[in-house]
Amino acid sequence: MLLHLPGRLHAKSTVCPDNRVLHKGPARVCKASAKGQAHRCFATTAQRLQTLTLKAEDLTPEAFAPFGQVVGPTIDGKNFDDTDAALKLDLGTPRFYIMRLPRRGLTFDRITYHADVTQCLGGLTPGDWYLAVASPTGSVQQFPTQQDLHAFRIPVGKFVKLHQGTWHAGPLFNASESMDFYNLELSDTNQVDHNTHVYSKQDGLQYEVQI
Repeated sequence: MLLHLPGRLHAKSTVCPDNRVLHKGPARVCKASAKGQAHRCFATTAQRLQTLTLKAEDLTPEAFAPFGQVVGPTIDGKNFDDTDAALKLDLGTPRFYIMRLPRRGLTFDRITYHADVTQCLGGLTPGDWYLAVASPTGSVQQFPTQQDLHAFRIPVGKFVKLHQGTWHAGPLFNASESMDFYNLELSDTNQVDHNTHVYSKQDGLQYEVQI
């Protein structure tokens, strides 16, 4: 049994029904029998998460280039050029939809990449949002560490296209209860191309974006 706090886990300890902490060490939760004559103890594996911080950067095409493209408004009738999103959508059925997300704050404990498709994300709800990214590695075993990660503040009126394989966590925001985003990927991306590293489970840590 895991003992949870939001974003963290309790330190290991031994607890009995009267809520006394008996000793530190491998955690056990003790329950009295129906007649109060004995206790049953169950081992737990709780641990505390370490929080590492990422400073949010302003979004520019140059800063975001290792991870994808930044796209903003253009004059109607402009010919296609290298300022437009270069898409890779030929390995399945494209899916373009509006994604509504609840507020989850600016903390994340896992990161994902899609190997078979570029992905476009843009905010429809007024307000800034944030995305943590890292360059493609092509393998879940080669997951990004703190020095590989960058966090960007993305204003309304712009969207980002992620290169195939770009690691990403988000959208992240805390200014409203929910936000709407348009999302372009493949129809089965979330089922067959969701390659994820879970920092909280495998490394005992989480990341927080500082704004």
